[in-house]
Amino acid sequence: MTRPVSYIIADDHQIFRQGLAAALGAEESIRCIGEAEDGVQLLEMLQILNPDVILLDIRMPNMDGIEALKRIRAYNQDIKIIPLTMYDDENYILKLLKLGANGYLVKHADPDEIKQAILTVHATGHYFNKIVNQALLSSVTKNEEPTPHYHPDPILTSREKEVLLLICEELSNPEIAKRIFLSPRTVQGIRSQLMEKIGAKNTAGLVMFAVRNNLMPS
Repeated sequence: MTRPVSYIIADDHQIFRQGLAAALGAEESIRCIGEAEDGVQLLEMLQILNPDVILLDIRMPNMDGIEALKRIRAYNQDIKIIPLTMYDDENYILKLLKLGANGYLVKHADPDEIKQAILTVHATGHYFNKIVNQALLSSVTKNEEPTPHYHPDPILTSREKEVLLLICEELSNPEIAKRIFLSPRTVQGIRSQLMEKIGAKNTAGLVMFAVRNNLMPS
């Protein structure tokens, strides 16, 4: 039996933490292993626990979610972090993606979406919903730069473009491999080549490149 995806909820409102944990508690594919009331307690918890995913509130006392995200990313790139906030502001979204967030959710999201976000971010490394996609598209329109500068005019092979579009569809390496009849290791190699050619540091950078260069299907 596949072990459930473990997650921690970091939020300063106890009622919200407990309510969310209860709402997701019946799901066998995910498991809450801890609750933190601020960034300080979260960092202390991470010295003992090793969750797959963190649901992270941004506005918290003592240490807010942004500072906690920075500190976690300074030593751990593996834990998937999904900000879960009251705000759907584009500037927040872009800033958090730059800092290493793997997705973005608002607190009034349906529990089914939160569950799917946890599973998706664990499997693929990112969760891009309509809110995130809109922020990325808006940043292109405004000529903002939410990701590092790309290498000039990278030349992609047809296979690399194919894999890039499947990455934009939020497919994991095994799912892409099955779709185009390659091994997961080969797909991972192509993903690494894409990041090196393009100059992207993460999946968000690859998606932004596809958006900027009109590679996304209409």
